[in-house]
Amino acid sequence: MLSIYKLNDKQLINDIALLHRKAFPRFFLTQLGVSFLKTLYLGYFEDEKSDILIAKKDSEIVGFLAYSEDYPRFFKQLIKKHIVRFAFCSAKAAILHPSFIKRILGAFKKSNSVVKEERYVELASICVDPESEGEGIGSMLIEKLKGTVDFSIFAYISLETDAKNNDSVNRFYQKNGFSLSRSFETKEGRLMNEYIYKPEEST
Repeated sequence: MLSIYKLNDKQLINDIALLHRKAFPRFFLTQLGVSFLKTLYLGYFEDEKSDILIAKKDSEIVGFLAYSEDYPRFFKQLIKKHIVRFAFCSAKAAILHPSFIKRILGAFKKSNSVVKEERYVELASICVDPESEGEGIGSMLIEKLKGTVDFSIFAYISLETDAKNNDSVNRFYQKNGFSLSRSFETKEGRLMNEYIYKPEEST
């Protein structure tokens, strides 16, 4: 039986980090190590304006979604609180992969090329166990998030994903009611798509 709810047990952070590594073995953040991922997701768990939804089948976590109601502030507080641990993880990765240095410096910076005056919720990370793909878990996590957000306070849900060589992920978000807001290039030359979800636009 599948259940989806807000993470309420700090001990499950390790399982979330391991699932991230399993699902995204070649992703940049994964290369920074499990300790880095644990610190990152612990931040979402501890932050009063952020949270993690988990999908659990029987006793196994098969998916999760991390989000924040104040994304820029979240990362400032996260880095401030865990600066020593992040510095250690980042330094180790930079030694092994010198090309990571620029990406490490920009990893936590949401593009500020567009000023957002409206309050919004950032869907920062979503992950499904590769062994459970095709079961609709990702869509169920997004539906749970939509039901969690108070749209009388927040104008929309926002997310960013790669624009190139990422067709299936872009289709996934479109299928789940997200509309392309803009495409842009990061300082590192990475092409990105930003999607937003507004309830009135999905009907």
